[in-house]
Amino acid sequence: MLTRSLFLTISIGAATLWAQKYTGPRPPKPDVLYLVHADTLIPTEVTDAKQDSKKNDVTYTIAGTSSPARTPLAEPIFIIQGDKIQPQSLELYKMEVKGGHREATMSLRRTRNGNKPLRLAVTKLDANLYRVEVDEQIENGEYSISPNGSNTVFCFEVY
Repeated sequence: MLTRSLFLTISIGAATLWAQKYTGPRPPKPDVLYLVHADTLIPTEVTDAKQDSKKNDVTYTIAGTSSPARTPLAEPIFIIQGDKIQPQSLELYKMEVKGGHREATMSLRRTRNGNKPLRLAVTKLDANLYRVEVDEQIENGEYSISPNGSNTVFCFEVY
């Protein structure tokens, strides 16, 4: 009997947590990642990366040396209203600044060389509304988040 009432209490508590609606700021545009700074949303720089393939590597290049979207947070949080973009397909990459542009090189072969995606955690907040969190501390620098298989990038800088 005690087990049954304990189960009922836990079930009611869990249902209450799931029933809570998201009340924070909402993105003004769908399919754009926004940096969350308290109750303010800062749009990331949305652009297309130029793709260049050489032997076993692919280099993605973005114009400019820095993104106008900036955050001091080592574990930034984003909000996205997913319409065409599936937030679970997003990947985070550190960019290198070279020759007046930003770039990331990925190895097509399984080697130790090449840029590997950093960890992201995606949480559904509401219908098509998602919270995307960098799941590890990242150092100062330029970063891009991109849906897997797409050249569309959402750029930001950690300072």
